[in-house]
Amino acid sequence: MKKLFTTLSNIWKIEDLRVRILNTLLFLLIYRIGSFVVLPGVNPVALENQEREGLLGLLNMFAGGSFSRASIFALGVMPYISASIVVQLLGIAVPYFQKMQKEGESGRKKLNQITRYLTVAITFLQATAYARTQIPAEARIMAEPLFSISSMVILTAGTLFVMWLGEKITDKGIGNGISLIIMVGIIAQLPGGLVAEFQARMGGNGGIIAIVAELIALFFVVVFTILIVQGVRRIPVQYAKKIVGNKQYGGVRQYIPLKVNAAGVMPIIFAQAIMFIPLSIVQFFPNAQGSFLTALSNYTSWQYNLLFAFLIIAFTFFYTAITVNPVQMSDDMKKNGGFIPGVKPGETTGNYIDDVISKITLPGAVFLAIIAILPAIASLLGVNSNFAHFYGGTSLLILVGVVLDTLQQIESHLLMRHYDGLMKTGRLRGRTPVTTGAGAAGPAI
Repeated sequence: MKKLFTTLSNIWKIEDLRVRILNTLLFLLIYRIGSFVVLPGVNPVALENQEREGLLGLLNMFAGGSFSRASIFALGVMPYISASIVVQLLGIAVPYFQKMQKEGESGRKKLNQITRYLTVAITFLQATAYARTQIPAEARIMAEPLFSISSMVILTAGTLFVMWLGEKITDKGIGNGISLIIMVGIIAQLPGGLVAEFQARMGGNGGIIAIVAELIALFFVVVFTILIVQGVRRIPVQYAKKIVGNKQYGGVRQYIPLKVNAAGVMPIIFAQAIMFIPLSIVQFFPNAQGSFLTALSNYTSWQYNLLFAFLIIAFTFFYTAITVNPVQMSDDMKKNGGFIPGVKPGETTGNYIDDVISKITLPGAVFLAIIAILPAIASLLGVNSNFAHFYGGTSLLILVGVVLDTLQQIESHLLMRHYDGLMKTGRLRGRTPVTTGAGAAGPAI
């Protein structure tokens, strides 16, 4: 406890870190206040008893409840996430985007601008669909088409404002702004889900013993998720000695930390984006609705979870292949005079790294799929759907990843100013930069 108070005191003493933390809290407070501002022309009383289940409930969680409240931030940052994924995929397939990725800072600015324009287009489409399908007629107090037009414009402006808040948090605050906004939205749903589960259990469905068992299970699931997020396979690298004047350089052993889950949460996001297709077909084309499409629209069905797990495993290998480049790592290592003991430099080293990545990616992908389907398993075991989302899936991975990343940034500020880190022994492990090439660090959300 004394160590904790000492660390908090050290954080407060560093002016730059203190200002960044206060800025982050201020921007997040603005976001949470805006999430309760209802769209003009909507009667909020008519939306109070509206429940969001399944995939729509998951969207509502990411938006911090704004989706079900018909808030000006109802779409949250999901259109921006979708646009970012599209631009990343274009960077793989289209030479023009590949060229921009290699142009350094200027290319990054161009890609960011394209992402913003694409965000506007996606938000317009999603805002139109949201106004027409998710706000019932009895909740509207404004005539058409004025309601749809105003809602589309305001929802688009709300998403762009949230995106701006995220960028300001990244620049002026601490941590990744977009990730923190999503995390705050998820955490905001935890008290309500916990209260609903407590009331259900105490109402005769298991009692206090069931509540304690669920909390213990949640604790172990969180620990398991942290192990997956933090797990690395270290490959030793030896550097040749260089003597310049009276000084010796190199001759030390370092490590390449290859993450067990190098793809992070991106495979689940990719897979979930595809799993939204059956739901969209069912909503927009009721005549095409069948038993198979209905099953794929229900996140607790075995058909949905089997396909979901398969897509996650496939996307894990795909995303790892495009983010971790063994050939580049081998070339960088060779240029810097480094080699893996017992492995020939050059192509042999690249093949060795690729073989190690393949071996650790398979269990990482399987464990990621297990984490992703845990909420469905919890729901089938009788856990309230609002509380079951915290047993795994994208929500838990985002919470764990964002919290660890933010703590690492705070610890970096402390260590840079010669203070002790957040942990009493050792340093926080996680997104450790690769010493001999890019690609081992997991992507942030």
